[in-house]
Amino acid sequence: MVAFTDEFLAAQRLLVITPHADDETYGCAGTMARVKAAGGSVYVVLATAGDVRHYADADAESEDVSKLVTRGQRLQEFATVMKHLKVDDWELLIEESDAHLTLDTIPRKKLVGLIESSGRLSIDRVQPTMVMIPAVSYNQDHEALYRACVTATRPGAPGQKHTVPFVLVYDNTSLFWPGPETRFSPNLYVDISGYLDVKIEALRLHQSQVRQPMYHGSPEALELATRVRGSEVSIPAAEGFVLLRGVL
Repeated sequence: MVAFTDEFLAAQRLLVITPHADDETYGCAGTMARVKAAGGSVYVVLATAGDVRHYADADAESEDVSKLVTRGQRLQEFATVMKHLKVDDWELLIEESDAHLTLDTIPRKKLVGLIESSGRLSIDRVQPTMVMIPAVSYNQDHEALYRACVTATRPGAPGQKHTVPFVLVYDNTSLFWPGPETRFSPNLYVDISGYLDVKIEALRLHQSQVRQPMYHGSPEALELATRVRGSEVSIPAAEGFVLLRGVL
């Protein structure tokens, strides 16, 4: 297995596919930043965006325990994060807001087609050397997108279809909560010790998603989780991946 050195990363065209705005930050923002710093290219496909109500402290007047976060706010935050990470380009894959949190109702063939060929930043058009996809979790969008991405990155016949040499599945701080059959167990680690601050700032720029320190998705908890991943391989900070395919 080739080491993911800066020289190696400089030659990469990385395509990151994220179900929701912020999943890319939890999973691989540090690696994205490292690829860019090394001289490689990074493209991001955001599957959906929509209005969402989050749990929140009760309002003093209405006793409402939810907070509306709009589609426009999430997209504005995402654009800010993409600028922060210095990505080469990004796109919203599905414009319809009602697709948000309902990817499991969309035929897999349609999702595969968008990722593989018809999206503006599809695999056929970007010709990535590396694709990073979300892990399966209890979230229906993550699972649906994972399945579609696995299909879209299947090896093709030489000269007929681009085969992505490296396909990796990225982590999420919520993956401590799946059943044992989907427990995330990384077999590849990327040292992001020099980019941990970039990763944590990216999460803070997803302002509507910032939570209190005790929450698993807070900036403080994300830093801790990233340092724990690093400690698993004796480095200060790392992002963990499952390597689905690596062709040298």
